[in-house]
Amino acid sequence: MNFDVIEEARRVFDAEIVAMQKTRDALGADFEQIVKLILDCEGKVVVTGMGKPGHIATKIAASFASLGTPSFFMHPGEAMHGDLGMVDRKDVVILMSYSGESEEVVRLLPVLEKIGCVTVAITGREKSTLARGCQYRFIFPEFEEACYMHLAPTSSTTALLALGDAMAVVASRAKNYTKDDFGLHHPAGALGKKLLVRVENLMHTGKENAVVVEGTIIRNAIVEMSGKGLGTLVVVDAEGRLKGIITDGDLRRMLEKGVDIYNDGVEKAMTANPLRIKPCEMAINALQIMNDRKITALPVVDDDSKLVGTLKLQDILNAGIVK
Repeated sequence: MNFDVIEEARRVFDAEIVAMQKTRDALGADFEQIVKLILDCEGKVVVTGMGKPGHIATKIAASFASLGTPSFFMHPGEAMHGDLGMVDRKDVVILMSYSGESEEVVRLLPVLEKIGCVTVAITGREKSTLARGCQYRFIFPEFEEACYMHLAPTSSTTALLALGDAMAVVASRAKNYTKDDFGLHHPAGALGKKLLVRVENLMHTGKENAVVVEGTIIRNAIVEMSGKGLGTLVVVDAEGRLKGIITDGDLRRMLEKGVDIYNDGVEKAMTANPLRIKPCEMAINALQIMNDRKITALPVVDDDSKLVGTLKLQDILNAGIVK
């Protein structure tokens, strides 16, 4: 190689940074109008583009959907072979082509006009076929592609990606899209689980729960704890209200002190009036409590302090709420 690799890479970064700065500075009434169209859209935001802009358009559509704006990517080639059936007059269709002359994209215009949907051009050429054929448009300012030949889509696709992110994020904020909404749309992700998974979804209940009534001798309590395999036993009164909790660590310490497991009751081994949590609480809150208090289990009670389950630290970790 007859050039400095690092310097060439930095030149690419610099060129793309300039393109993004120029695009940022070009934001104005046209961008604001496009955001308003997205907010007023009664259908879906359809994003299309060919080649490299098409790959970016796929990501932009995904970002819209992720942030609360119903959206999908439509391949312009497939569109002409049936996928245009997915487009409705209530939709906003955003067509992306830096040159504004991409054949596959431009030939959609007459059909979209007949459908009656709103069309938005994102292009770098104000007098291009795409810009002239759409109802609304955003025109990129002039900048050079970062490719050393100034040919391959580089600066233009980076600027397009940032512009799409800006549209999706601004629209989302304008809709007052919340973390809870985000979690609902991302139930499999760690953040979604933090926002959706409650204690009641993870706790051990019924026959899975290790429970004894106060007054039970410790020997029988050990049998109950061992049989359930939770390493934790909850003590309740005759009406099922929480009285205490015993962990396997508590039992070991009691045995070291010489407790009589055949005659002493569980009251000698339990922690009375332990921390507890409601089933409707978020599991991530339970995790915070356990970490703060350095405990590994929480009894779960209803509004009358009656036991309904036991939540283990490992249950929360296994659910993938934290990574």
